[in-house]
Amino acid sequence: MNRPLDAGSLEDFRADRLLDVLVPTRDRPAELAVTLSGLAAQEGVPGFGVVVSDQSDGEPGYVHPAAATMVRALRHRGHPVLLTRRLPRRGLAEHRAALLAASAARYVLCLDDDVWLEPGTLRRLVTAIEELGCGFVGNAVHGLSYLDDVRPQTHRHYQEWTGRPVPERVRPGTPEWDRAQIHSAANLLHVTEALALPEGSWRAYQVSWIGGCVLYDRAKLVDSGGFDFWRRVPEQHQGEDVAAQLAVLARHGGAGVLPSGAYHLESPTTVTERDVEAWQVVLADDDAGADADADAGADADADADADAAGC
Repeated sequence: MNRPLDAGSLEDFRADRLLDVLVPTRDRPAELAVTLSGLAAQEGVPGFGVVVSDQSDGEPGYVHPAAATMVRALRHRGHPVLLTRRLPRRGLAEHRAALLAASAARYVLCLDDDVWLEPGTLRRLVTAIEELGCGFVGNAVHGLSYLDDVRPQTHRHYQEWTGRPVPERVRPGTPEWDRAQIHSAANLLHVTEALALPEGSWRAYQVSWIGGCVLYDRAKLVDSGGFDFWRRVPEQHQGEDVAAQLAVLARHGGAGVLPSGAYHLESPTTVTERDVEAWQVVLADDDAGADADADAGADADADADADAAGC
């Protein structure tokens, strides 16, 4: 029989660490166990913490024997684990905002509950963000069922950073927005294979956004607004990760990291009501605010010119 699992406490968990991994989950006990198993096998980043926040309809996924064993394995290997429930559900962005508030680490990895990380992934991501000094780095997830589906027309969207990433204002309808096509199916695996990188090396490349596995500089994420926009979007939304990353890109820059060690489990989504793209709402609000500021600035300049003429 699986013994009761200690959930931990926020007071004990929230500490000044290098890295915390933030995992939102709902009705996915098997997938959660696989995700946690990938974390338990990571080396090179000692003492990272893990927060699992569950919004399942029934009992939380982390009490399933397989997931509970991985929680215990993580703790046995020196990783603090906090298990929480976030109910009632108020949407994906609010869930991520609550996870972010639980961490005081320098870096936070937003990891979906259906992603397995191969050994060495965390070490490579932390190395990349420390060297690049940008707002986020990420590993786009591979869909291995598409391994034989080669799409060379998408490979043109792969473009490496030649220096540190710089802030970018990325919007739909631009070539920069189309960079996301490189992350579909198994495209990134095919690009990686063609590059034939030396063992242990990595490359930073330009992105619009990355799904599933994104490592943020927590202070820069918070400075960019985090996920606090959850109050501005309806509960039935998706694209909250896109909205946050576009804000961080605009202020601090970001990059994808290749090779990616993130593999999508390709399970059916548990978020079936997703009527609104959060990034569309946030961008509309932000662009309207920028236009209003520009108009106000133009009016002020006109007033100043009129005053000068009067003198």
